[in-house]
This record gives sequence, C-alpha cells and structure tokens, in this order.
Amino acid sequence: MFHRFIDRSKAAVPLLLTSVFALAGCKSAPAPSATPVKPAAATVEYPARPSVAAPEFKVFHHDASSITLVTKENATDAEIESLIWKLHDAARAYTFDKLKIDQKWVDARAPMVWFHIYRGSKCASEKYAAGAPPCGGSYHAAGDYTLGGYTNRDRDDGVLLQGDGRATQLWNPDAPGNNSKQGATQ
Repeated sequence: MFHRFIDRSKAAVPLLLTSVFALAGCKSAPAPSATPVKPAAATVEYPARPSVAAPEFKVFHHDASSITLVTKENATDAEIESLIWKLHDAARAYTFDKLKIDQKWVDARAPMVWFHIYRGSKCASEKYAAGAPPCGGSYHAAGDYTLGGYTNRDRDDGVLLQGDGRATQLWNPDAPGNNSKQGATQ
C-alpha cells in the first residue's frame, strides 16, 4: 500500500508543478541579458562665438579658387574669429554680395573656395608672389574659411591660425547643421 502511495504521488507531481507554474504566471522566456555599455565618444570643445565685431576688411586678391582678405594689422584673434563667422553666415544666407564679394563667383566654385585672412597686407601676397614670398617660406594668414569640398559641396570650415603653428577649429565642419546649402543644385 505504501508503494502505491509513492507511485500515485509521482504521477501527481508533474500535474501539481504545472498548476503552480500556471497560477504563478511563469513564462519560459530567457532572462534578459545585460546590454553592453559603450564608452562615451570623446567630445571636441569648440570656442564660443566671439561677441566682438568683425574688423573691416578688403579683398586683396582672388583667383579661381581663393580670395585673400586683409584686415587691420592689429586685429585681435577674437576679431579674426568674428570675420570667419561673418563669412560662415554669408554662406548660409547667400549674402556675400553684402560683403563686397561676388555671390555668383562663390556659387560657381569648383568644388571649393578658400578665404585667407591676413592682418595687414605685408604678407598677404605670399600665395601669389613670384619668387621669394615677402614674409618667408611659411604660411602667415591669421585665419581661413573654406566653403565646399571634394566630397561635400556644402561643407564649411573655419580655422583661427596662431603664429606658432597652432590652429583652432571654430566649429565642426562636418556637422549636419553646418551645411550651408550654398550653391546646392535645385
């Protein structure tokens, strides 16, 4: 008789377990796995847009792909940055004509146009001078603004150049919000 009780209890165990799991709402889904945490990408700090006015400038020279601009000799870095931002804004708003730079010429660039900004005119002819450059063999611009590129016609890039070879990128030239749509095909 005891033996029969054990046999009946063995038969009842699966039925009992099935009932308990059904009442408890047990699901057979696998346990969630931990999502690997990706390390944060290094962020580049760009300088804040300066609040000083851009200095007056004049077009010193231009050719098929570049324009050399000349400011006052004692223009500060902040003023040069402001001028670069002014060029950036003109590209976005199609207002180079207001800066006395031919908008149609900028639109016709193939594939880019460089703006070289110099403090004073002493070294400004270095890219065009025949023979020895007036200020030596190195590049003496205070800033550069580049509109367009070989793979992205709408790329724009602004860089402040320090005399000791350092360059400060003013914004991310590849960020989608910086596309100027300048000269884009309609």
